Amino acid sequence: MINLTDYLIIILAAMSAGFVNALAGGGTLISFPVLTAIGIPPVAANITNTIALCPGYFGGSLAQRRDLKGQGRRLWLVIPAGITGGLLGGYILLKTGEKTFKEVIPFLILMASGLLALQEPLRKYFIRHKTQSIAGRGKEMWIILPVCLAAIYGGYFGAGLGVILLAIMGLIISDTLTRINALKQIVSLFTNVAAAVFFLFSGMVVWPVAIVMAAGALAGGSLGGRLAGKINPVYLRWIVVSIGVVVGVIYLVG
Repeated sequence: MINLTDYLIIILAAMSAGFVNALAGGGTLISFPVLTAIGIPPVAANITNTIALCPGYFGGSLAQRRDLKGQGRRLWLVIPAGITGGLLGGYILLKTGEKTFKEVIPFLILMASGLLALQEPLRKYFIRHKTQSIAGRGKEMWIILPVCLAAIYGGYFGAGLGVILLAIMGLIISDTLTRINALKQIVSLFTNVAAAVFFLFSGMVVWPVAIVMAAGALAGGSLGGRLAGKINPVYLRWIVVSIGVVVGVIYLVG
């Protein structure tokens, strides 16, 4: 039974996740472990977390909508791939038993922490190389399969999805980092919404928790948006990476 103290912890975790997602990414590494710590089974916690943090992706996509101008063709390529992958990832999660998912959690968290740690070096690399693609113009269709595969992971767990998408798109698409990042936000949005819609019918959503988390994530995301530029996201990212590593090790030895 979830008590009032648990709800206070949940809303603080959700606010922190929304705040971190707005500035650096990796909010799932904060919110998901809290849900399992209060006694929600891992699969249900993951599903509830996905649904609760979905509204935050709308804000990120809305903020970068101007950078999507002229990328209509790319959107037609990546959005269906993101939706398909999100649905497949959600389906695989529901077919994964609690015992199996619990066994892979530490590896998922540690992998997500590693991906988050690579985000800044990756960003610097693409700025330095001006995001030169490995594919020539007209060959951007190559992006469909890797985006779909990344979205399957996103629908299954999600933490670190943005870093994977940034790497894929930076290698295949020749454009500025800002415009690629906007495309990444859109794919993340559709991947998570697709998985969330699929989860709505799973019967495993802890709705009181999801509603409280959604409110907290929106509040945290709003605060993070206001403080953007005043807080160095690199330092915040490394704090989240450290938390992720510690939590991953605890799951591993626990």
